[in-house]
Amino acid sequence: MTSRLQDLLAAKDRIWGGWVTGPTILGPEEFAAAGYDYVGFDLQHGYLDDAAVALILRRLEHVPIATAVRLPSADPAPIGRVLDAGADAVIIAMVESAEQAAAAVAAARFAPEGIRSFGPLRASLGHDIGALQDRVGVFPMVETVAGAAALPEILAVPGIAGVYVGPADLAVSMGRTVADSWRDPAVLEQMSGICAVTTAAGLVAAAHAGAGLVGHTAAGLGFRMLTLASESQALRRGAAENLREATGAAPDTGSRQTGGYR
Repeated sequence: MTSRLQDLLAAKDRIWGGWVTGPTILGPEEFAAAGYDYVGFDLQHGYLDDAAVALILRRLEHVPIATAVRLPSADPAPIGRVLDAGADAVIIAMVESAEQAAAAVAAARFAPEGIRSFGPLRASLGHDIGALQDRVGVFPMVETVAGAAALPEILAVPGIAGVYVGPADLAVSMGRTVADSWRDPAVLEQMSGICAVTTAAGLVAAAHAGAGLVGHTAAGLGFRMLTLASESQALRRGAAENLREATGAAPDTGSRQTGGYR
């Protein structure tokens, strides 16, 4: 049994995702209707907890979109709960060592390989232990200078599906501003290097772009899995465009050129 995310990555050169930071009913379904491949749920910076995400994941069982959940740490309890609800992948923030990456993998796998407890919340997931853990993608976030330095060791951890780059924190750790994350040559070089090393290891290079034009830039660096706008960003841009059309005002292109989470 493979996940939708695994199937998409096997079938496509590049996949595109939306992002959800708060309670929602329509957001993931609208991302699916718009042609997005996956939707990510933010338990690190968003206004969601794992129980809320589990309810959303249950509703998405028959919606044609893959799912990923970002968590602030490798704490096994919330990781287990979102996987029990059917998440295709977990994205673990601020990983800076192979040990931290291994802890994330262990939280997603059952004994004797890991420490995940058995308890699927969706009947369709079945009871096959091997299938349940093999469908899960674990993506450590590489988003600091220390994480980038430890990248070869992180990629060597068995069970890693790839790495997910957080450009904002990476820029800050390099002494740049958040606004420099997709503009500063040194930050771009660092991200390009992470992407190249990850791809050479046969794993998925993913990144948080946060906007369409930034996603285009990231695709040019070689990233295969790219998160674009959040639900609120997409709503804001669509609402602004409708208002612009109604009033005849000039378009505002600034928000299209910078990434973000909200």
